Order: sequence, then structure tokens, then C-alpha cells
Amino acid sequence: MSRAEDRLGELGLSVPDVVPPVAAYVPAVECGGLVYVSGQLPMVAGQLPATGKVGEGEGLVDPATATQLARNCALNAIAAVKSVVGDLDRVTHVVKVVGFVASDPAFSGQPGVVNGASELLAAAFGDAGRHARSAVGVVALPLDAPVEVEMVVAIR
Repeated sequence: MSRAEDRLGELGLSVPDVVPPVAAYVPAVECGGLVYVSGQLPMVAGQLPATGKVGEGEGLVDPATATQLARNCALNAIAAVKSVVGDLDRVTHVVKVVGFVASDPAFSGQPGVVNGASELLAAAFGDAGRHARSAVGVVALPLDAPVEVEMVVAIR
């Protein structure tokens, strides 16, 4: 078991199975010492725990829930990396994270939501989990997911 998996275990988490793609792509590709991870939805056991837009108010996914969903996305991204590299100890740095948040027009808290992913990656990989990042509000995401996360990691 890798150090990242040990750290996740301390949080009561484990690396899930890779989420099967919902279209014509692969979950991750290694090229030139980097692993590019396709956008990962917050699937848990093959299901989206919530759908819809993030925001404050009735019928919206509240920001705290969305932050947890971003954490699920990061776990799925870690699974995609592991499916390509085999051993997560090969990860030397999480280079870049992009988080997409399906947002109600009045919502501007995308960075706080994507912190769910960033904080999980830092917990899993320590200093190597600190990364550059973008948090982008969008109109809609695949399967009406509230959050999607993609990332690039460096490997040895």
C-alpha cells in the first residue's frame, strides 16, 4: 500500500474503483512523466450522490455538500492515477487541479467548493499534493453533476 493510501486510510477513506467513462475517453493517460486525469464526477459506488446546481436556496445543492462532492471527485481522480501508474508512491507532485462547479447564477463560492478536492489531495500526498488550481463556475456538467475535477500529476 502507498503512503497516500495509508494517509487516506487514517481519514477513513480508501481509493475506490476507477469510474468507467461516460463517453469516448479514458480516465487517465500518462505522457512524458505526467498523468493527465480526465474530469472526474463525484460518483460513489456508480451513483451520483446529488445532482443539480450549487448555490443557496431551495432546490440547490448547498455549498457544504458540494465541497464533499469535490472531495469525492478527488478520490476518483486518485483512482484514475492509480489505474495508470499502479503504485501511488510514483506520484511526485500534484501539478494542476481544475474544478468545475455547476452554479446557480447568484453563486460565486466556487473556490470554496473546490477546496474539498484540494484539501483531500494535500492530505493524501502531503507537500506533493499542493498544486496550482482553477475553480470555474459553469452552467451544467455531465449527468447534471454539481462538481467535476480534473488534474495533472507528475510521476517518477
